[in-house]
Amino acid sequence: MNTTIIENGIKAKQFDSVNGRFGEFGGMYVPPVLESKLLNLANVFEEETKKKDFEDEFIHYLKTFVGRPSPLYYASNLSRLVGSRIYLKREDLNHTGSHKINNTIGQILLAKRMGATEIVAETGAGQHGVATATAAALFGMKCKIFMGARDAERQKMNVSRIKLLGAEMVLTHEGRGTLKDAVDAALGYYIEHPDVFYLLGSQVGPHPYPTMVGYFQSIIGKEAKKQVMEAEGRLPDNILACIGGGSNAIGLFTEFLYDAKVAIHAAEGGGEGAVLGKTAATLSLGKPGVFQGTFSYALSDENGEVYPTQSIAAGLDYPGISPQHALLKEMKRANYHLITDAEAIDAFKILSSLEGIIPAIESSHAVALAMKLLKGKEKEISIINLSGRGDKDVERDLM
Repeated sequence: MNTTIIENGIKAKQFDSVNGRFGEFGGMYVPPVLESKLLNLANVFEEETKKKDFEDEFIHYLKTFVGRPSPLYYASNLSRLVGSRIYLKREDLNHTGSHKINNTIGQILLAKRMGATEIVAETGAGQHGVATATAAALFGMKCKIFMGARDAERQKMNVSRIKLLGAEMVLTHEGRGTLKDAVDAALGYYIEHPDVFYLLGSQVGPHPYPTMVGYFQSIIGKEAKKQVMEAEGRLPDNILACIGGGSNAIGLFTEFLYDAKVAIHAAEGGGEGAVLGKTAATLSLGKPGVFQGTFSYALSDENGEVYPTQSIAAGLDYPGISPQHALLKEMKRANYHLITDAEAIDAFKILSSLEGIIPAIESSHAVALAMKLLKGKEKEISIINLSGRGDKDVERDLM
């Protein structure tokens, strides 16, 4: 944890997890059949990540298999258009095409040390499914991926990749067939098959998953801080990321949380606008409650019933949010903004044509937010986490 700059009322470690809680958020709200399994996983995670040989093995695979460190690229054409200095943290260049592989490598190393032979996971945009199937193939483990039927239809390429990698695809037609329904199905399988290892893809769910996912994704911010210091000789004024569950965002944000002069911004999937049932902007429009094993913000009514969500980005189409992001919102350390489908599509086209970089439609939300917030700020330096590449979105009707 970086605590070298403590100022403006920020205290050391106030944004960190304490026994699975981020302030009042987080926790473990699960059936008794899962509680002992999760407590064991929490203990293993805490013990193994203190060991040098685990850290060495994790870094080894990130370097030789994933291709880290990912570059920090100065987007000169985008910078000229916006009138500010904008860098892209190129997670799209990772093996499998997104930030998801960082977490799957970390968790599957834990699974291996726990003696697991079968991996189960959920996926929305398909990137976590691809990354999990990839890691399972690497370590010779059986793998089952749950995906909502609607998401599978709009992410056909990733469905094919998952199958090619040897994993079993399980489509769920429950609910709206999106990420929430895939998580429900995967958790159900996990409860019924206690010997499997559930490799959760985002910074959501019961303890210890938010802490684990944040830990494995923090490599993004560690690299970005070092890289921007080398390029500019100082910290950025702003860092930005898209946010669905919250993993790529917290991956960039963690290393800068205690640098009070760095403004933190996240772009939520706004769908058609600020209308419940037509958006996935959980922190902008939701409220605290228990959802899928944790206490955080959710898009729910006064009875706790979850609203259907809508976003053009399958990876952001989720009614819950990371408990750590909920804390950052409550403490006003990070700012959360609603970006509409139309704004994201516009940014998708602009970055593609200006920089020769086709972003995932999820990442395009962060680009759109940067274009709105940074306009004319010539002296400011900013980093956008480009969390994934847009191959999976090119065949969709985004043009």
